[in-house]
Amino acid sequence: MSSSYGKVDEREHVILEARRKSRKRITIIAISLVVLAGIVIGAVFGTMAHKKSTTVETNVNEDSPISVSVKAVCDVTLHKDKCFETVGSAPNASSLNPEQLFIYAVKLTIAEASKALDAFSSSGDSKRMSACVELLELTIDNLNDTLTSSSHGHVTMPELVEDLRTWLSSAETYQETCVESLAEYNDPELKTYGESHLKNATEMTSNALAIITWLGKIADSFKLRRRLLSADVSVDFHVGRRLLQSTDLRKVANIVVAKDGSGKYKTIRRALQDVPEKSSKRTIIYVKKGVYFENVKVEKKMWNVVVVGDGESKTIVSGRLNVIDGTPTFKTATFAVFGKGFMARDMGFINTAGPSKHQAVALMVSADLAAFYRCTMNAYQDTLYVHAQRQFYRDCTIIGTVDFIFGNSASVLQNCRILPRRPMKGQKNTITAQGRTDPNQNTGISIHRCDISPHGDLTGVQTFLGRPWKNYSTTVIMESFMHGFIDRKGWLPWTGDSAPKTIFYGEYKNTGAGASTKNRVKWKGLRYLSTKEANRFTVKPFIDGDRWLPATKVPYRSGL
Repeated sequence: MSSSYGKVDEREHVILEARRKSRKRITIIAISLVVLAGIVIGAVFGTMAHKKSTTVETNVNEDSPISVSVKAVCDVTLHKDKCFETVGSAPNASSLNPEQLFIYAVKLTIAEASKALDAFSSSGDSKRMSACVELLELTIDNLNDTLTSSSHGHVTMPELVEDLRTWLSSAETYQETCVESLAEYNDPELKTYGESHLKNATEMTSNALAIITWLGKIADSFKLRRRLLSADVSVDFHVGRRLLQSTDLRKVANIVVAKDGSGKYKTIRRALQDVPEKSSKRTIIYVKKGVYFENVKVEKKMWNVVVVGDGESKTIVSGRLNVIDGTPTFKTATFAVFGKGFMARDMGFINTAGPSKHQAVALMVSADLAAFYRCTMNAYQDTLYVHAQRQFYRDCTIIGTVDFIFGNSASVLQNCRILPRRPMKGQKNTITAQGRTDPNQNTGISIHRCDISPHGDLTGVQTFLGRPWKNYSTTVIMESFMHGFIDRKGWLPWTGDSAPKTIFYGEYKNTGAGASTKNRVKWKGLRYLSTKEANRFTVKPFIDGDRWLPATKVPYRSGL
């Protein structure tokens, strides 16, 4: 029997290579932690120079010295007193580094959010509190994702920064949406109840977000590499790629839905009950042509679901829930997505409530790493609710009137048709209403290489690119075509005649009669982007698209 003396087989080679990379990674980690510690000390050295020791006193507890690390991390937060009160109370705080203090901050935030959840759950007003209960559960899920991933011994914090920022940004958004949902009942006491029970949790979430954003900037300054894929949101890319490369997803579907009875089920809601919990493999649901009158919810434990129809004008999910009839905006969506790794293609989502019913969502997405391809979202006010997390839309059609693309996710819409339609008499059209409330959130709406044209006759209707829903509202429109019906001012104030200086609205190399910037509003927050600035909002950096989009087989442009 001949032997292949001296030859390493493929499996052994992979193992050896993995060990080599592991040793290299451990070396980088060790160096980065030393550098990080040096930077932290350097950052506060000037403040500390006049002290005889490396501690400062605060009025939180005169017997407890506050360490250099605590001082450093709390100085970057928006709610410093809350930070010193909470992070400063960590056992052995003086011996903890900034990453350990961050983990401690997240643990405290989970405890505070859990306390708030108990208050909403036991309030005795289950109907009006139901949205808040769901949103607080989502908050805690995102905080737990943050804690679990950042506590993994084999991964350093710098490698995880964008995932952690996404989950903390979303946790903050969920708490804000709870208060907004309560406010829609027009009961001042109800809103006050929500604000008071969430004050601590919201401030602590914001502080944790500020700390990880700061740590990320330090990591970036040393160009420390992030790992390829975050723990807890993994997709079986090999299985996903093999399935999604199929010439026709319909032929490899795990579940078939058909109104005419030719499939396993007649409703999408029933089909979703067969989706395994937190599966790393794709579950493909083929929905045959027809109009499905149902409100569908892809639950948070339904991971990696793919819903494919026969075409955006042939397979349609239709609902009519709305605010005027008593449903908070957050719960009006005809189709709502919470499960990670969701994908839809060749589907239509409609809310038929009409303009007189005000907020009535066709599609709401609150799922991380979600993609939509060749889909239509059709309603009037609040058509597409890009609620939270990272999302991508390609070759889609979005039709609406007031704030009809809104929310606080990190979303890129690419090669889409954006079609304002005729609103109620006296209303103005506003295409976007982005809801960023915190300067450290990594959220915004990026409209890239899209076509913005009227849906029908809009004579006499003012149509604007957007209005700033929140103080740090972030929206960019890049390399897109704008029909001449766009109001020459471009953007509309939310109230009054101006906008907060803290917003970030950008335009870059757009074309068409509506793209002229000659008579745009003179807001400090409106800017005409350089190529470098515009690139920040493209698929690769803004939603980390090069990491997860290839497996979906949805076409996309990575940069400008």
